[in-house]
Amino acid sequence: MTIIVAADTNWAIGNKDDLLVRIKEDHKNFKELTTGHTVILGRKTLCTFPGGLPLKNRTNIIMSRDPEYAVEGAKVAHSVDELLEMVKEIDDEVFVIGGGTIYDQLLPYCDKAIVTRIDHAFEADTYFHDLDADEEWEITNTSDEMTSFDLTYHFVTYERKKA
Repeated sequence: MTIIVAADTNWAIGNKDDLLVRIKEDHKNFKELTTGHTVILGRKTLCTFPGGLPLKNRTNIIMSRDPEYAVEGAKVAHSVDELLEMVKEIDDEVFVIGGGTIYDQLLPYCDKAIVTRIDHAFEADTYFHDLDADEEWEITNTSDEMTSFDLTYHFVTYERKKA
């Protein structure tokens, strides 16, 4: 599985159940990478989408501990074990797209992370694991510096080191 996340200089990813910032090219990159594939996200993240609806042109798997929770147009997994069983059946790339709790739960099962590293420190209450400080991960690709208004950022690919 591959994680996609946007993180600031402190690895912050969100504040008050919302993204830190919206960067048009980041959203475009996200759409290009995930369209036609499977995305895994939490129930709270789904609620932040337009109309609270699953993403179009993707297989959406929503994580929720609520055994009664169901979403039209999406599959629901109620535990990590149930999710991993579902993912075994998928012969395609699977993207973990948030939020914070889902990233924490699924990072051990991911071997790649595509991180939009934003060169700014935002006020935040949700953070991603610092891959730079983790010896299990290494940078395998970094885009050229990009700008959005007064922000600079890079698309950075991390891969789990082979044992």
